[in-house]
Amino acid sequence: MPETPQEVLKMIRDENIKIIDLKFIDMPGIWQHCSFYFDQIDENSFDEGVPFDGSSIRGWKSINESDMAMVPDPKTAWIDPFMQEKTLSMICSIKEPRTGEFYDRDPRTIAAKAIEFLNSTGLGDTAFFGPEAEFFIFDDVRFDQTENTGYYYVDSVEGRWNSGKEEPGGNLGYKPRYKEGYFPVAPTDTMQDMRTEMLLTMAECGVPIEKHHHEVATGGQNELGFRFARLIEAADYLMTYKYVIKNVARKYGKTVTFMPKPLFNDNGSGMHTHQSIWRDGKPLFWEEGGYANMSKMALHYIGGILKHAPALLALTNPSTNSYKRLVPGFEAPVNLAYSQGNRSASIRIPLSGMNPKAKRLEFRCPDATCNPYLAFAAMLCAGIDGIKNEIDPGEPLDVDIYDLSPEELSKIPSTPGSLDLALAALQNDHAFLTNPGVFTEDFISNWIEYKLDKEVNPMKLRPHPHEFALYYDV
Repeated sequence: MPETPQEVLKMIRDENIKIIDLKFIDMPGIWQHCSFYFDQIDENSFDEGVPFDGSSIRGWKSINESDMAMVPDPKTAWIDPFMQEKTLSMICSIKEPRTGEFYDRDPRTIAAKAIEFLNSTGLGDTAFFGPEAEFFIFDDVRFDQTENTGYYYVDSVEGRWNSGKEEPGGNLGYKPRYKEGYFPVAPTDTMQDMRTEMLLTMAECGVPIEKHHHEVATGGQNELGFRFARLIEAADYLMTYKYVIKNVARKYGKTVTFMPKPLFNDNGSGMHTHQSIWRDGKPLFWEEGGYANMSKMALHYIGGILKHAPALLALTNPSTNSYKRLVPGFEAPVNLAYSQGNRSASIRIPLSGMNPKAKRLEFRCPDATCNPYLAFAAMLCAGIDGIKNEIDPGEPLDVDIYDLSPEELSKIPSTPGSLDLALAALQNDHAFLTNPGVFTEDFISNWIEYKLDKEVNPMKLRPHPHEFALYYDV
C-alpha cells in the first residue's frame, strides 16, 4: 500500500487508473463519496484538499457556508473491488477553505485531536483500538412508516422461525436454535463461503484480517475480525469492514444490517472495543502482580470509562435501537463494572497470559451504529480523564452478574435505558471531552440537538406496532 502522495500518484500512473473515489464520514457515521477523473488529483490535493459542497451533509454546514474541501490520506489508498472501472479509493478528512484549518465537526479530525491530546499529556503516544462489530445477514428486508402504517419484516434462510416453512427443494431443517448460533459448522452455518469472501476482500483493501465465524443469534448473525490498530487506522478499517461486508452480501443477493437489535427475543449485535495505551513502543497497561496483571494506569483508565459511561453511550451507542440491545438477559453488558474474563461485566479484561503486549481492556457496551472516530476519541478522553485524576474503578466483580439477586444488582450502576437518557448524561457530563479541546461545545450541542430532533422525538411521536396488540381493544 502507498504511504505518500507521490506513491499514490505513481500508483495511478502505473495502474492506468482513471477514476479516484474520495470517501469521508458524515456526522452520524455513514460514508459519503465523490468520484473524480484522475487528472483532478495532484500533489496539492493532499494538502489543500478537493472542493465540494458541504451544505447537504447531515449535521454540517448551512447553505451560505457550504464550501469545504476533502483532504485524502495517501495511506488509505486501495483499489475498490466492487467497481467495474478500476477505481482508486481514499479516505479523507475535511478542511475549511476559508481558514485552511481542519473542520471541527469532522469526525476524523476529532479523532486526530484525541491523539494530539494523548501526546500532550505525556502519558503515551499511541492508543490502540480493536473493535469487534457483529451484524446480521438477511435474505429479505421490508419496512415502511406512514400516517396509518408502520411495520418491518426481516427474513433469513437460517431463521429458526422458518423451521416449519415449505422451501424450494424441501426444508432441510438446519436452522440455528435461538441463542445457539455460536460456531456451528455447515450445513447449519450456511454462510462460510460468503464470510470467507468478505474477509479476503477486506485484506485486498488493506485491512489486517484475522478470522470469521457465526454468532449467537439465529437468523444469520455473524462476525469478522481484524487486528487492533492505532485509533484512526482502526476507525478507517471499521468503515472499510462495513463497506466490504455490505457489498459482498449484495453480490450473494443478501442484505446486511449493523442494527444492534433487529430481531426480538434473541441476542443483539454489539461492538466490543479493545483498547490500550503505549509509549515508545512499550505497552503501559501491563504490571505483573496487579489485578489481572493490569497497571495502575490501566485501572484508572477503567475508572474513567466507568465514571463517564452514561455520557459516553450517547456517542458509542447513539441509536434508539441501541437500547433495545442493552437490556438484561441477552448477554448484554448493562452493568457498569469490570472483571477479568467475565462477559457479564461492561468492561472485561481478557485473559492474555503473561504477554505484556496483549494486555488491554474490552469495553463491551458500544455497537456499530456509532461513528467510530467519535466513539474511539470519546473513550480515549474518558480513559485519560481517569488516569489524570486517578479515578478508582472500585473492586472488580468476578461473578456471573446475571445470576445476582435483585438486591445485589441494585448496588451496581447500570447503563442508561434509552438514547434520550444518554444524551441527557452527555449534556451534564462532557467537560472530559471539551476541556482537552478534542470536542467543541458547538459539536456537543449540535450532536444532542440532531439526535433529539431527528431520532428520539420522531420515535416518540409514532405508535409502535406492539401497542396495537396491547391496547387496540381497550
